Amino acid sequence: MSRNELKQSEQRRKIVHLLRSHGISPTVQRVKIASAILARPQHLSADQVLELTNRTGRPVSKATVYNSLGLFARKGLIRELFVDPERAFYDSSTHPHHHFYNTETQEICDIDDDAIQINLDAMPPAGTEISGVELVVQIRPKK
Repeated sequence: MSRNELKQSEQRRKIVHLLRSHGISPTVQRVKIASAILARPQHLSADQVLELTNRTGRPVSKATVYNSLGLFARKGLIRELFVDPERAFYDSSTHPHHHFYNTETQEICDIDDDAIQINLDAMPPAGTEISGVELVVQIRPKK
């Protein structure tokens, strides 16, 4: 086995373990999708994940990619970011953090953790608690 094949085999084992540790059955398609989105810290749309997933090997259907990304988000493997009513992105970094979203280029980038402090004086409705705060700051090129 070549060095590259050994590296790919080890990477696949890690992805399979990660999926199982999140309660996700590691099908061939899910391993391929997870490998694409978890390759590095990144923010991708479902269509971008589909493109990355289908660059090599057997193609994965669009429905499988969308369903798998939804499952991964529900299980806490990735974060689902809704930047506008028609667009969602998937973030491979699951720690709490905020984002800039460029409305013209449709690119997302992280905001440094220390850059934003939120002071929330409002009390949530009775019987509830705040489970998190996610801020998406929309930006555009200067005119």
